[in-house]
Amino acid sequence: MAVAAFVAALLGVLAAAPSQAAGYRYWSFWDRDGDTWTYASQGPGTARPEDGDVQGFRFSVSENSKEAAKPRGPADFKKICASTPAEDGRKRVGLVIDFGLPKDAPHDENPPAPRTACAQVAEDATSADALASVAKPLRYDSKALLCAIDGYPRSGCGEQVSHDSLNTERQPEADGGEGDRGPSVGLIAGAVAVALLGGAAFWQARRRRG
Repeated sequence: MAVAAFVAALLGVLAAAPSQAAGYRYWSFWDRDGDTWTYASQGPGTARPEDGDVQGFRFSVSENSKEAAKPRGPADFKKICASTPAEDGRKRVGLVIDFGLPKDAPHDENPPAPRTACAQVAEDATSADALASVAKPLRYDSKALLCAIDGYPRSGCGEQVSHDSLNTERQPEADGGEGDRGPSVGLIAGAVAVALLGGAAFWQARRRRG
């Protein structure tokens, strides 16, 4: 009876455990600090990069800024702006625009390949100004949230994506970098329950034979 009670209590705890959180499909904004991407502390509409800065935009599904996928590809200012000579009264900003992976795309769209661009803009221009100069059309929502770059995606803006939808949409990745995040709580609970119930049956059988 003690084993059965323990199994019942454990199953109750596992059943009450929260499922994996939903994610959001959106464009994240990044600053380049040396060789590292850091999540931007300001939005592109208020950030004002300096001449020689590199900034990145990445489309993905993530639960929060700590989990957000970083821009991929080269992020060296000298390479990005090699063919754009400096001009008096203007600044150059290197931009890395990463449209993300098929698994993060809306179900009817395919992401373009990542690309870089050198934006040459007025000295007081914001990051949004720099982006608009090289990647139109941009799309924003009523709260000034960046929804689309270069027309991608065609619709939607920071929408919540349920765990079930993520499982349906996600496809295996060749590099294995950002694929499935592991079994769900329900799957783990089922496996543990089966193991415990099997163990309980084994001990009950031994007691009867004894």
